[in-house]
Amino acid sequence: MVSSILAILSFLIAGYTVGSVRIIKEGNAALVERLGKYSRRLEPGVNMIVPLVESVVLEDSLREQTLDIKPQRAITKDSVNLEVDAIIYWRIYDLERTYYAVEDVEFAMQELVITTLRSEVGKMDFQSLFSSRDEINRALLKELDQATEPWGLKVNRVEIQKLDPPQNVLDAMQKERAAIYEKNAKISEAQADVESMRLLSEAIAATGNGKEVLHYLLAQRYVAANQKIGESDNSKVLFMDPKALTEGLVDLMNDGDISRANKE
Repeated sequence: MVSSILAILSFLIAGYTVGSVRIIKEGNAALVERLGKYSRRLEPGVNMIVPLVESVVLEDSLREQTLDIKPQRAITKDSVNLEVDAIIYWRIYDLERTYYAVEDVEFAMQELVITTLRSEVGKMDFQSLFSSRDEINRALLKELDQATEPWGLKVNRVEIQKLDPPQNVLDAMQKERAAIYEKNAKISEAQADVESMRLLSEAIAATGNGKEVLHYLLAQRYVAANQKIGESDNSKVLFMDPKALTEGLVDLMNDGDISRANKE
């Protein structure tokens, strides 16, 4: 009889001991309620609670976590539709506030991020958006950190991963870039032609035989042009006398020489 009582007592003591021990992992913390009311926080290691009176209602990580926001639709200041997404690096610093201030902390954070992200994108026009990615990240970090402070959270970093405009906007951007490149190429070509003409003019003037040099250059261009036309099977080659092509230019040069002589 005595042995049976001792066995029962041993069993109750063992059950009480096992039920009162709570081991909290490193990097985590836990909350204890006593009779339905918050009592205290348990730190990593071995902790004791009173069975039936106290209970562990939450154990969560205090380490940095990530929240990946799926692509969302946003509209820029100049009405361009975009797909944007972001990743948030955050951690819990006050587990009591996190548990009692908000029902589902990750869902609440996700909705807050989406709203704030759309708001920040809507403040900028499309052209400045891509060059302002860091500015948007900083603005999001400031807004989210302030908004989540009452929840016992700390937002450490915000990174926008992509800003994807619709295909028609991308096509328009490519056409605009191509037009700019073509314009710059034409400007460079024109500048090169002007420089070449200047150098040629100086070289002709330095020889003292401008007419002969000009005759030679024009004849050379004439022959080259005929050769190029002749390379096409569908072309009809029309041969002309180089002298006839240069007579007008020679007359102009003669007129120029006479005018200069009269001025002198």
